Amino acid sequence: MLILDEVMAGFGRTGDWFAFQNPTINPEGVVPDLITFAKGVNSGYVPAGGVIIPPAIAAEFDTRIFPGGLTYSGHPLAMAAIVATLDAMREEGIVEHARDIGERVLGPALRDLATRHGCVGDVRGLGVFWALDLVSDPSTKAPLPPADMARIKRDLVGAGLLPFVQDNRVHVVPPCVVTEQQVERAVAAYDAVLP
Repeated sequence: MLILDEVMAGFGRTGDWFAFQNPTINPEGVVPDLITFAKGVNSGYVPAGGVIIPPAIAAEFDTRIFPGGLTYSGHPLAMAAIVATLDAMREEGIVEHARDIGERVLGPALRDLATRHGCVGDVRGLGVFWALDLVSDPSTKAPLPPADMARIKRDLVGAGLLPFVQDNRVHVVPPCVVTEQQVERAVAAYDAVLP
């Protein structure tokens, strides 16, 4: 069975409902047997997660009990939040917005940022799911030292951003409803903080 983890990338983050549906990520059109999800399914209003399974696999549990004892399985509040979130995402074109803002505003702004800051070794992403790899040497791609990353994180927080920093990578993952003005403000903060 092929299981794809869409916990972070699913529900519009990459500009498609699921990352595997994007032809840039999945040019062969591979379809998973199971898809794990959480977070974006209800915008994080209530903790929820799950697994999308096809009817053939689901049928296995018609006569065989799944031995997992889950404390909040099918919690009514979480399920209501999921239904309301998915309805709003469809009605308001949120997935399409994430794709558009990524292609037209966020991606170009981050690539432009890289032209002004030699410490940006790589820019990659889709929709509103991006990352900046920060390096101390553009030719060797040696990672920016932890002390420099700590300063960058501190200064970004001081500029009003809540950065997700892992090693020498800064994840740039605004909400799917981010506006052009918010992207411009965030990129200006990166521009002011990056060496």
